[in-house]
Amino acid sequence: MLDAEALLAGAEQTYTVTIPSFILSPGSKGEACKDEDSPSQVTLRPLCLIDIQRLRKAAGESSHLASVLMVQQSLVAPRLSIDQVNRMHAGLVQFLLQEVNRISGLDMERDELENMVQAPLARACFVLSREFGWTPEQCAGLTVGQVLLYLEMLGKNKNVTAM
Repeated sequence: MLDAEALLAGAEQTYTVTIPSFILSPGSKGEACKDEDSPSQVTLRPLCLIDIQRLRKAAGESSHLASVLMVQQSLVAPRLSIDQVNRMHAGLVQFLLQEVNRISGLDMERDELENMVQAPLARACFVLSREFGWTPEQCAGLTVGQVLLYLEMLGKNKNVTAM
């Protein structure tokens, strides 16, 4: 059985990531890298749950800002400011973000993650609309907590009537 120390150890690890030359300089595709002896590497750390919570709060609805903040917070070496990450070209930020997601255990495709969340909620809304006669708009206005509460109430009601 894992102990707390083993579970928390992953957050302290760092990873060296090599950035391919065609990512660093997208305009020079096919050209030989100027300095093949010194690969372009950065050191990243995985993002913890507290990092994700802070980033979401800071970024609000801006997915661009969330991406920039994730890369900036994960970069151990070199340390960069938010403004510096913002000035990187989009392909480099995207590459680094994919690596941050991978080492943080967040490497699911956006569609895959959305389907995992949306499918059960859609089924729950269908059940609630059938049982309570609610419209899809009324169901869509419920919080996840409310959906769970009403489903729990339905489950308890069925157990009582089955006795």
